[in-house]
Amino acid sequence: MRGLDTNVLVRYLVQDDPGQAVRAARYIRNAMQANETCFINSIVLCELVWVLDAAYEFPKNVIVDVLEKLFMTRQIEIENKDIAWAALGDYRTGKAGFADCLIGRRNMAIGCSETATFDKSLKGLGGFRIFQDET
Repeated sequence: MRGLDTNVLVRYLVQDDPGQAVRAARYIRNAMQANETCFINSIVLCELVWVLDAAYEFPKNVIVDVLEKLFMTRQIEIENKDIAWAALGDYRTGKAGFADCLIGRRNMAIGCSETATFDKSLKGLGGFRIFQDET
């Protein structure tokens, strides 16, 4: 198994640096040709979404499509894939960021009754307790 960092995935997906894009593609292709799995952990997923959104201004629906394709690629292993899929569903339909959705889903999976937050964008998303401003 080979781990992938965010910058390798970004170069592979965005192709904005030709030299690095070629090296990233070659690395991933070589792993797959050798029947090795490429591993993407939860932190890399969160960073990837943030970079595609903040740095490249990808629309949310494109980011969702990118993640779905990664999740469905046979030789790519996603850390806690079932939890990541659930978080992706929350992200797709809600206002919260992907990282927040993943935090909530991971906390629920390990038995947290709720996750406390001040983030109002999580309103309506199960598993969160949103603290209201005190007046």
